[in-house]
Amino acid sequence: MNYSLFIAQRLKLDSADNRATPSLNVALAGIVLAIIVMILSVAIVMGFKHEISSKIYSLDAHLKVSNAAIGLDDNYSTINAQPIYKTITSNTAFFEQVSSMSLIADQPAILKTDTDFEGIVYRGVDDGYDWHYLEGNLVSGRVPVIADTSDVNEVLISRELADKLRLKVGDRVYTYFILQKVKVRNVHVVGIVNNDFENFDKTIILGNIRQLQQINDWTADVGHYVGVNMKEVNHVEDDAYHLYSLLAHNTLETNNNTLHAVTNTHHNNHSFFAWLKMLDMNVVIILVLMAIVSGFTLIAAMLMIVLERIKMIGMLKAMGASNRGIRNIFIFLTGKLILRALLWGNAIGLSLALSQHWFHIVRLDPSAYYMPYVPIALSPVAWLLLNVGIVVVSYLTLLGPSYIISTIRPTATMRFE
Repeated sequence: MNYSLFIAQRLKLDSADNRATPSLNVALAGIVLAIIVMILSVAIVMGFKHEISSKIYSLDAHLKVSNAAIGLDDNYSTINAQPIYKTITSNTAFFEQVSSMSLIADQPAILKTDTDFEGIVYRGVDDGYDWHYLEGNLVSGRVPVIADTSDVNEVLISRELADKLRLKVGDRVYTYFILQKVKVRNVHVVGIVNNDFENFDKTIILGNIRQLQQINDWTADVGHYVGVNMKEVNHVEDDAYHLYSLLAHNTLETNNNTLHAVTNTHHNNHSFFAWLKMLDMNVVIILVLMAIVSGFTLIAAMLMIVLERIKMIGMLKAMGASNRGIRNIFIFLTGKLILRALLWGNAIGLSLALSQHWFHIVRLDPSAYYMPYVPIALSPVAWLLLNVGIVVVSYLTLLGPSYIISTIRPTATMRFE
């Protein structure tokens, strides 16, 4: 066995009375605190990214297919869904990756009660719309039934709108659609949902697209865009390009006079995803700062351990031990401190993270953070990489200061007290 490891295994960080010196206790506490901050920082940022991106992917279509000439003229603001559906379903490889498709139309409107009014966007959807996420966030009632025989006046509104207008499930409210001529519909509130997502909750209500088709004199296959949701969201940019190529090829083959545009969730919600990327930078800064703090603490701890055993160093040098071998002894010995700090740091950090995950102890303002509590998400891979990184950085930090041992002379240590 390597003599450095042999000696290090038999040395203790504690003194003769099995109590660590106060300086080592302070060093241990500093490293443990740094590890706790690292674990919580990574867990919280991963939680925010997961929750926010999940809301966006659930409330907005992964891919949007619209008329490429939209905005030039009212005649170009709509599309026919049938050629798009046919193109997607005819390509088996792409269609197998699709989870849902829906024809959607957005129409500005005003909700008015006897005492108040609110500007909103009426989002009409067909029977292919995926209601799974909204059903999970229902406060009361149900989602609208979208079928040929259903009531086209059924709508789902947010709790924020319901509170502002003092509406409840079962109420009817006048909706004014501002077109060339104002058209009024008496819609029926069948459900109230809370998504804690201001961009959606503040302005959008959901109902049957046939309502908008009727007031705009559209045919049954016409809307503003087709929303396509994918089974996997990790490659929406590539999926958007693939779908655009399929539609462009179909346009050339069929001499269709409509050129389609395809956008993805990242493009349509650029500000949110840019914010999430900024969170990554914040985590990097926190990890670097904590690594620097724990690095200086480790260096101080190692110097204290060396000073406490300076006579031993002199004896080992007098017996012919090399500087490298003695350095390894103290690197291994300080490694015990690192291991102890890792055990305590992970135990406390993971306990705090799990407590927040289960009990939502720390609350947030949903209007500012899009959720009512601090989210936690930490994958085993991320946790393992974080711990491996801490160990590697810690040992690299110790290499430089360990060279102080080479400056110690055996003759001087005999007089050291």
